[in-house]
Amino acid sequence: MQVDFGRTSSDYVRHRAGFPEAFFERLDREGLLRPGLRAVDLGTGTGTVARGLAQRGAVVTGLDVSADMLDAARGLASGMGLGIDFRQAPAENTGLPSQAFDVVVAGQCWHWFDRAAAAREAARLLVPGGRLVIAHFDWLPLPGNVVEATERLIERFNPGAPAPFVSLSQSSGVYPPWYRDAAEAGFTQLTSFSFDVSVSYSPRAWRGRIRASAKVGASMPASAVSRFDAALADLLAEGFPADPLDIPHRVFALLATRP
Repeated sequence: MQVDFGRTSSDYVRHRAGFPEAFFERLDREGLLRPGLRAVDLGTGTGTVARGLAQRGAVVTGLDVSADMLDAARGLASGMGLGIDFRQAPAENTGLPSQAFDVVVAGQCWHWFDRAAAAREAARLLVPGGRLVIAHFDWLPLPGNVVEATERLIERFNPGAPAPFVSLSQSSGVYPPWYRDAAEAGFTQLTSFSFDVSVSYSPRAWRGRIRASAKVGASMPASAVSRFDAALADLLAEGFPADPLDIPHRVFALLATRP
């Protein structure tokens, strides 16, 4: 399955909820946010993490391989009056200078990278004592809930996902392998945190959020996306008529230090 999130950039901008405010508050308590902090946001997408860092005074470089996503990120940042340096580059070979950054963040993207190479690149970018943050913000498919029903519908329309998607949909939203990724790249002082939040979506917004996901808008032909979207609308109307829908999510973050 070929995944291109650039195909979903319009839905991504409108409907994909970024990390909640509590995530940035926790980074602040961990001593990871301050005015003038030099930060790199790997796999920035539409720049949700990059904007959150910049709003708190960081000097941010946001990287992504998708030109369409970067165009969307630039527009959103400009609309908020934020000066973020967005560049097209992979996480594994950023082209940025060595030991020039205080924090490297990868939010909702680590599973798409060559993780070992991305971890080594993050170590190269960071100053001694710099911090790596690998974070995810996953919906939670619980028995009988709308997420579980939606994932079953996705699987019906687009079976046989690649490993990254499978690991997400079947996980508990916590990622032990990331500890090894960081440790093998030489990082120390590994810690993590997690917490759950509920995100409210209107039925229309939930459909948009799902269209923006890897196994739908980023990989299915447009005609199949339209058929899927109609089926999801029917599923919501018949089985989950609440408006808004309360979608359970889990934040998980691994923090590691470059010696």
